[in-house]
Amino acid sequence: MKKSKVIYIIAVVVALILVGQSVFILDETEQAIVTQFGKPVGEPRTDPGVNFVVPFIQKVQFFDKRYLEWDGDKNQVPTRDKKFIFVDTYARWEITDPLQFFIRLRDERSAQSRLDDILDGETRNAIASHDLLDIVRSTNRDPEVTEDFMEELEVLEDIEVGREAIEEIVLQKANERTSDLGVRILDFRFKRMNYVDEVRDRVYDRMISERNRIADQFRSEGQGEARKIQGDKERDLAQIQSEAKREAEEIRGRADAEATAIYASAYNKNQQSVALYKFLRSLEALENSLDEKTSLVISSDSDLFQYLKQMQ
Repeated sequence: MKKSKVIYIIAVVVALILVGQSVFILDETEQAIVTQFGKPVGEPRTDPGVNFVVPFIQKVQFFDKRYLEWDGDKNQVPTRDKKFIFVDTYARWEITDPLQFFIRLRDERSAQSRLDDILDGETRNAIASHDLLDIVRSTNRDPEVTEDFMEELEVLEDIEVGREAIEEIVLQKANERTSDLGVRILDFRFKRMNYVDEVRDRVYDRMISERNRIADQFRSEGQGEARKIQGDKERDLAQIQSEAKREAEEIRGRADAEATAIYASAYNKNQQSVALYKFLRSLEALENSLDEKTSLVISSDSDLFQYLKQMQ
């Protein structure tokens, strides 16, 4: 191989290396600063596109332009009314000034550690400055009554601040402390809250006691209602039996009256038949015992005389 060709190849390789070291491409999700001997130079590079640096002397530090996640540790915190609770939080943040961020924090790992100190501290301060009701509730509202027994429950106590306002306080205080770090906290929320084990057991016992009280109330009301229904049943049964007896006596009386009338009518008809029979028998006796030569003396009190008299 000729010496000139070798030199040409070396020159091309060196040129490619120089181009690779002097050009970098920034996409939409990134922002960067250029450092020279460890110190930042120039303005932060935030617009996507091709950028140039001095090769081998200047280096590029990339930072995320998107919203970043912060997830806090679950900590045990006392409230103002001396209730110990576990608080689990989360937040979203972004790098607003890459240069200041690099100077104060250098990288995202350091930023996450710094946010742990700031947000956890402000969370403790906020929890310790407010009662438990303010932390778990956001508004003063009347409870929705879905069952009749809930009308007898105690009315909810009014809150002074509320959960959303406390989250806003933590967010505001934290942003005041991060204003010189080149970052901004976009949102802060309580992800979960719960009592410590000892307090939670007492709360469960209280809930069980309350439900047992409601159950006993239901049983008492049910027994009272059952006794009322039983009394109404016995009263109605006695009334029905009394009315049935009265109606039976009325029917029996009407039946007796109709039977008496039937008996009387039958008796009257029977008396007329007996009188006719006696009359016919008397005529038959007279026919058999009398002829043209026979004379008959009859008393005026006899039945035969009465028949002959009636025939006249």
